[in-house]
Order: sequence, then structure tokens, then C-alpha cells
Amino acid sequence: MSKKNSSIFLLLFCITVTAQQLEPIEITEEWLAKIEKLAPAEPTVKNMEKKKVLVFSKATGFYHWTIPHNIEMLKILSKKSDAFEIRNGYDIANFEIENLKKYDAVILNNSNPSGPDRDLFADLLRQNTTLPDNEIAEKASEYQQNLMEYVAEGGGLMIMHGAITVQNNSEAFSKLTGGSFDYHPKQQKIHVMEVDSKHPLVQAFKGDGFTHIDEPYFFKNAYTDLNFRPLLYIKVDQLEGLKNPVNEKVNYVAWIKKYGKGRVFYSSPSHNAQSMDNPELLQFFLDGMQYVVGDLKCDDSPMEVEK
Repeated sequence: MSKKNSSIFLLLFCITVTAQQLEPIEITEEWLAKIEKLAPAEPTVKNMEKKKVLVFSKATGFYHWTIPHNIEMLKILSKKSDAFEIRNGYDIANFEIENLKKYDAVILNNSNPSGPDRDLFADLLRQNTTLPDNEIAEKASEYQQNLMEYVAEGGGLMIMHGAITVQNNSEAFSKLTGGSFDYHPKQQKIHVMEVDSKHPLVQAFKGDGFTHIDEPYFFKNAYTDLNFRPLLYIKVDQLEGLKNPVNEKVNYVAWIKKYGKGRVFYSSPSHNAQSMDNPELLQFFLDGMQYVVGDLKCDDSPMEVEK
């Protein structure tokens, strides 16, 4: 191979690798101004009372670099729409029942716990208390129950990407969230499509879905019950690096569901900050926020889906 061809090959290789593994980007004034410009000018449902939302952004396991970007994006959506009052939190005391009652919704922002227990509340207690293991287990279970009861009694819960793992080994919590994380293949270009393009929660995508670089998440536990309203899916046969052959034609990556009197919205797309360059995705997040607080009414009954 000539030196010239070698250089071209190396350049193409680097472009391909970069395209599949996005590098962290800085939060600059320019980046904030760009998101501000791309964010929806107004909420889908207007003239509603401003809702209070807790954004919980503490991770004890794998740290997603986009956590602070999500915080800034959520602040911009809230301020520009004038629909939400955002408070960012890291303290486990936020999950005391009297503190949860201060909010209309909780957003879990890539709050990944460590493995193999995958119990965020136990991790936080180990980091911040000197309680013995048996008391940590008891208190962690109490925090989990607090959050589940908060939603069951009418609170909203929005889960961003890796936060599906918050209590990943808990069957009860999996029934709240709609599923537990199983694994993901490598980051790759994914075309995400709407399950029902007429559903109000995906109206932003106009029936065309969107393409971005992301980790295609696969799920287990309550996910197999499909006890949710699926919103977005990816075609399994278009993915690379599957751990095992699967029979399913599609994999759902965003959904909504009722839990008691409350509402849950999960979006796996919320991993790389570069995806926020899509104004339709920003609209999707804002609509999801309006859904969980009860402002945006839509069909959230489980849908008969083909596996």
C-alpha cells in the first residue's frame, strides 16, 4: 500500500471509529446557547400550573459523561417552556417520603448503581453512613418502597437511559419501571422509529423517527410482560454485536405506563449529548415531562405488540 493510500485508509478508519464512539463534549456558553435555540419555544400543553421536579443525578457505578449535559438541557426545557421548576439533587435524603411529596415528578438522570447488586440506595447508604450491612439493606428497601408508593399515589417518574438500573435486581421495582437492564452491544448508528406515529408522545418525530449514535439497550425482568405503552423501537436485525441470537424482531427503547395513580416515562435515548442536537428529541423529552406530571393526557394502556 502506498503512503498516500495508507493515509487515506487511516483517515477513514479514524472517522469510522469516531462515528461509533462519540467523545465527551464540554458544556460551554456556545453549547448552552445552541440547546436554548433548539429547545421548543412552548410546551405542547399550555397555561398549566408550573410543576416542581426533582432531577436526581447521582451515580455510584458507571458514570455517564452526559449527566451534567442532561441537567442543563432539562433546565433549559423547563425555563423556556415556563412549565417546570427544576431542582437538581444528589442526596439520598431526597427519597424520604416527606421530601418526595414536595415534587410533582422525579427524573432519574443516568443514576447508575455499582454491580453486581445494582442497588443505588444501598450504595449511597454505604458511602454516606456507618450503618451495618443489615440496616443498610433494610433502609435501602425502605427508600425503594418510598419511591414506588410516591408514584402509586400519583407522582410522576421519568427515567433517562442508564437510570433503568437504579434497583435493577428488584422484581418489584422492575414492575414500576417497565423493565430492568440486561446488556447492550457496542455503540453504533441506530435508526429509532415510532411504534405508533399518531401517538401524542411521539408527535415530534413526524413519522420518520430519527438516527443517532447510541448503545442499543436490551431489557429483562418486567420488560418481558410488555406491560407498558411502547413509544420507540429499533429493529434487532439491524444491530451489530448481539450477545445471543434473539427471536424478537424489534426492541423497545422508550415507553410510558401507569403505575397506580402515577405515570412513568422511560427513554433509553438520552445517553450522548450529541443526540440533543435534534430538536425533535428535545420536544420528546419535554412532552415526556408533561406526561409524567399529568398535564399531557394520552393513551398509556398496555398495547398489544408483536414480539
